[in-house]
Amino acid sequence: MKLRFLGKNSNIGDCPTLYATDRDTYLVQGWKIFANDLLMQLDIPEGQTAVEVPTELFEHLTADGLPAGEIRRLEDPIMILTPGGTFIVQGTEVTDAEALSQMEIPDYETVVEVPKAAITALREEPHGADLQRRTQPAL
Repeated sequence: MKLRFLGKNSNIGDCPTLYATDRDTYLVQGWKIFANDLLMQLDIPEGQTAVEVPTELFEHLTADGLPAGEIRRLEDPIMILTPGGTFIVQGTEVTDAEALSQMEIPDYETVVEVPKAAITALREEPHGADLQRRTQPAL
């Protein structure tokens, strides 16, 4: 699997990162979920896992040629919003040795693969009133 780096949320160390693949998928590197109450709410099939990432990580989709937009349509089980304002992203756990060798993954993180169509379907481009509201100066 070939990867193309789209972006990460920090310049310091390893952190949630977004990649595009040559398989029409995205790899989402994020924090492993250890909160038992959260894990109990998720129905994760065998071969899949979930990661937690900042919502801003998906701003890097513009590096894949997508226009600016926000994830607004959350769809269980692919993506849910936590009370803390982060996303839980569920997908196939990445075990491809070639792909993993191209990343730096600390022990507290893991990687899931999600179809591009599934992620892009959750996005909404700003338009109409939303676009106007975003361009208004803060009071």
